[in-house]
Amino acid sequence: MAPFLEGEFGNPSSLHAIGRRARAALDDARDRVSRVLKCSPGELIFTSGGTESNNLAILGAARSLREKGRHIIVSSVEHPSVLGPCEYLLDKEGFSVSKIPVDRFGVVSPADVSALIRNDTVLVSVMAANNVVGSIQPVQEIGALCRDKGVLFHTDASQWFGKLPLLSVHSFNADLVSFCAHKFHGPKGAGALFVRSQSPFSPCLSGGPQENERRPGTENVSACVGMAEAVERFVATPVFSTPFIRSLTNLPSLLAPFFPALLGHPASRLPNTFSFSIPGSDGSSFLAALDIEGVCASSGSACSSGSSSPSHVVEAMGMPASASSIVRFSFGRENTHDDLASLLHIIPSLVRPHLACL
Repeated sequence: MAPFLEGEFGNPSSLHAIGRRARAALDDARDRVSRVLKCSPGELIFTSGGTESNNLAILGAARSLREKGRHIIVSSVEHPSVLGPCEYLLDKEGFSVSKIPVDRFGVVSPADVSALIRNDTVLVSVMAANNVVGSIQPVQEIGALCRDKGVLFHTDASQWFGKLPLLSVHSFNADLVSFCAHKFHGPKGAGALFVRSQSPFSPCLSGGPQENERRPGTENVSACVGMAEAVERFVATPVFSTPFIRSLTNLPSLLAPFFPALLGHPASRLPNTFSFSIPGSDGSSFLAALDIEGVCASSGSACSSGSSSPSHVVEAMGMPASASSIVRFSFGRENTHDDLASLLHIIPSLVRPHLACL
């Protein structure tokens, strides 16, 4: 990325030599990403990250089909960047939104999706894997039934990329696929939206011809180049398929004496993400105690950090309000067995005071 932050600081829309070099770098980045995803370069829209990609997908697809119908179906455990634009369309643009229930593992049933589809349904959105509890959704099956019924299907695959095998972006059976670079060790502030060729799509902004007139604004060349590098290194062969990450399958049993249960599906889940309920705690004090001990954990999505509201994900799973106090551990390629041993050493002394209060 460094050359495009320093000497090669051209605008890719400029016609002079420096601009042409920036355009060549941007085109090369798009080609590299498309080769890994096995799609056409023209099917990729570069964005500023997963939130923008999700907003573009929901707003761009729904508005392009508003004359056909104004009904959207979305899972009840989506990321706020999917639920937010759906709520906007509901409140401001006359759309109706149906939320798909999930089971106690946070998983959507394709049969429930099928039952909600109406004649005026134009879009279904179900994430590929949940960011809070790690459960994997049956998106291939959902995408197939949507295609049979002539309904656009979007999946937020931000948590999938780099963590699970990806033969092709078409494997999701989706018309629109969102992803962001920092989930697989790329730069923050970079992402993309795959829009399947011939899929209806309307731009959400105006004022420029960039990204084939679908996302105006000068592209962040350095971030796009960095994302392409990360896609080649860590998506083609998932970064999280290391022996250490695979060994984490034993983590729930190791922590079982201290936490009542693992949240999410016990088997069909992300390899590196583990969430547990915290008995007798509001969650924030427990996370603060972990932080003092040098353990960086969270209570869910970083995009909703600072919120004291119960997690909409665990509520949708039918868990009591007390279970909304959760701790999520997310492991990465830099973590080691020593890190895991340190965590297992620290946890008992932090959890026992909470258990004693029950």
